[in-house]
Amino acid sequence: MAETATPEILPDLEPAEQPATTPEPGWLVICWNDPVNLMEYVTHVFQTVFGWSKVRAERHMLQVHHEGRSVLVRESMEKAEHYVHQLQGYSLHATMERD
Repeated sequence: MAETATPEILPDLEPAEQPATTPEPGWLVICWNDPVNLMEYVTHVFQTVFGWSKVRAERHMLQVHHEGRSVLVRESMEKAEHYVHQLQGYSLHATMERD
């Protein structure tokens, strides 16, 4: 009679050894509505800063216009700061907050 092999059961990894499944907390770049900038200008700025298509830029611009704000991107703190400074350089009201 042939012997059967018993599979080896490996112990579970300790929590510290398990790969991280959740990303690091990010930062949201938010553009707020203001009574100064024209909608076409805001669309142009979004295209320039983020390299977005006109359709995508217009969608976010309309969200800012109708809802008062739009979350533009989720990035690392350094990149979010960079985007906020760029948007503010174009006179848009932009902030960042932790996700």
